[in-house]
Amino acid sequence: MLIILCCLQLITALERQVLDFLGYQWAPIMVNFLQVVMVILGLFGAIQYRSRYVVMYLLWTLLWVGWNVFVCCLYLDLGGLSKVLYLSGGYSDAGHIVHRSWWKENGPACDLDSLPSDGWTNQENPQLTTVLRCWLEYQYIEVLHCTVQLLVSLLGFVHACYVVNALTDDDDNCKY
Repeated sequence: MLIILCCLQLITALERQVLDFLGYQWAPIMVNFLQVVMVILGLFGAIQYRSRYVVMYLLWTLLWVGWNVFVCCLYLDLGGLSKVLYLSGGYSDAGHIVHRSWWKENGPACDLDSLPSDGWTNQENPQLTTVLRCWLEYQYIEVLHCTVQLLVSLLGFVHACYVVNALTDDDDNCKY
């Protein structure tokens, strides 16, 4: 079961990595890369019965859960967090924010032609303004991605704890 969950985590992390590359979200790109590496190590540990790799996966999963809770709070604007500072890594291009969610312009059923031109272009950070008339706003799509990651990670954490327990029990037996 842990192998299946690691494969599912790998697929969802790579999908998220591609979308973050398309949106120039540098902090999530780096964290997603670490997620891919740690899930591969956890997968290797589960296949090869190496408890140390599974323990590394367990510890990383705790950090990954914390990161996803942070990103959910960030996109829901909880606690006064700034999307600009955290997601773009603080980088800007000539005063314009380089961070943008790929879902902002490519969300489901977004009608970009219906945006009011005066209110849209005169804002200080038009990239962070919510697109009007979308079926689902980009913030909620990003939160949905984080929620999927949280659920799969928590299931992976529970199964990894079981695997570590099973592997350490086998290590305690004397074979001679």
